[in-house]
Amino acid sequence: MTAAKRTFSFEFFPPRTPQGVEKLRTTRRQLAQLGPEFFSVTFGAGGTTRDGTLATVLEIRSEGQAAAPHLSCIGSTRDGVSAILDEYRENGIRHLVALRGDIPSGMVEIGDFRYANELVSFIRENYGDQFHIEVAAYPEFHPQARSAEEDMDNFVRKVKAGANSAMTQYFFNADSYFRFVDEIQSRGVAIPVVPGIMPISNFGQLCRFSDMCGAEVPRWLRLRMQAYLDDTASIRTLGLDVVTELCDRLLAQGAPGLHFYTLNQAGLVSTIWQRLGL
Repeated sequence: MTAAKRTFSFEFFPPRTPQGVEKLRTTRRQLAQLGPEFFSVTFGAGGTTRDGTLATVLEIRSEGQAAAPHLSCIGSTRDGVSAILDEYRENGIRHLVALRGDIPSGMVEIGDFRYANELVSFIRENYGDQFHIEVAAYPEFHPQARSAEEDMDNFVRKVKAGANSAMTQYFFNADSYFRFVDEIQSRGVAIPVVPGIMPISNFGQLCRFSDMCGAEVPRWLRLRMQAYLDDTASIRTLGLDVVTELCDRLLAQGAPGLHFYTLNQAGLVSTIWQRLGL
């Protein structure tokens, strides 16, 4: 699990209002000072933020930073995905995060792709090595997986289809990450798997996110946070301690970097970064 170079990156979502656009610009200016490898930008379910994703990515590039747009395939056609990839290629974008994506409520037609490995295969078949492809990994398993074995098989399929690297769903139990890496290595998978990190600022929001995506919030942490009620300062302090300790252990034991889910905010990420002495 050692790596010659560690990769640090920050994830944003496309803002939907002029105020959000300006707020994200301020966030990017702050985080750019930390020298990340790239900024990634999410892609809404069924492609609902396609234009916003592209606009955000192009603005990031105009600021001199590397950008990696997410691309989810649920609800998409081959022609539609090709159009997006052509647009990215024409704008000099060579780094993608290829995902299945969530199925929007009420969607009947899944589209031409059902799984992320099909999207990765499509990109490789039609664009060769023009894109560096990241995929998602789930140390605590995908919430829709029928079994742990099935989830591991799905990840291996994505890698065999042509993925270059992976970033994980966030977690708070480092052992789940190291177990995951050991398991895929035992299956012959050697790509870098960068841990996803979620700073804790709002306990209620964290629980909602975690319930949806299958990330486990340890019982002791839930109870400690619940005891603080509306004491946001104490929640923030505990969250910083927990996440900083997690990051420190991950890096000390060989993780090839960190990918921060910023929620378009710089404060907590910057503080964790400083605490880690990066």
